[in-house]
Amino acid sequence: MTLPPPPVRPDPDHVPTEQELREDLAAAYRLIAHFGMTDLVFTHLSVRVPGEGHRFLVNPYGLLFEEITASSLVLVDAEGEPRQPTSWPVNPAGFVIHSAVHRGRDNANCVMHTHTLAGMAVAAQQGGLLPLNQMMMEFIGQVALHDYEGVAADDNLSERERLVQDLGDKPAMILRNHGLLTVGHTVAEAFYWMWYLEQSCRIQLAAQSSGAPLAVASAETVERTRAQFSTGPTKGWLPWQALRRKLDREQPDYRA
Repeated sequence: MTLPPPPVRPDPDHVPTEQELREDLAAAYRLIAHFGMTDLVFTHLSVRVPGEGHRFLVNPYGLLFEEITASSLVLVDAEGEPRQPTSWPVNPAGFVIHSAVHRGRDNANCVMHTHTLAGMAVAAQQGGLLPLNQMMMEFIGQVALHDYEGVAADDNLSERERLVQDLGDKPAMILRNHGLLTVGHTVAEAFYWMWYLEQSCRIQLAAQSSGAPLAVASAETVERTRAQFSTGPTKGWLPWQALRRKLDREQPDYRA
């Protein structure tokens, strides 16, 4: 097997085209499906399109994540209403959480929301995420909590405000009794946070299910470990390049 050329670190000031964003977001949908993080046709991943006004790309309502392609993504406004011709419906109510975060955070270009077994199980625990593993320690102090207020609806404007306030400047959030949410400057960054937040939830459940006493790291160890992880607008770019190569080999139609 011939090795691919090494990836070039992206320019953090690069403004992606709509087509680049479509391919990135379609890749994220396929990867969420590939790694078993879907909820049938529900939940959303969205990305902001550069330009005037609030415009975002989101999935057509009713497609499985494994069916989504770059061209099938729908351009919507801040209320989730289509701003392009489409034969598939868009679920404005399902976009409520995304629109709130996108409009409330300038650097939240990409927002991902999942209903996974592990994520929902940890969201049902009072203690939240515990520092049981080094990848979990990156999240300590970085994960917001938002209490459940019922199914997110477009008529509950006050919850939108509370959700944005609860998220603050953090890259991830546990929605109690609901699921997980991550944001990023890029699709790659948001996916990085979602992948490792999901893995952290799976690790916690596995450790708890063993019945053995949990080895919770000290506050000093957690802080030192968290400081060792990189930050910045290009976070997650290296594994993202590898994942895109995987899709190009196995599911190249995502770019269509």
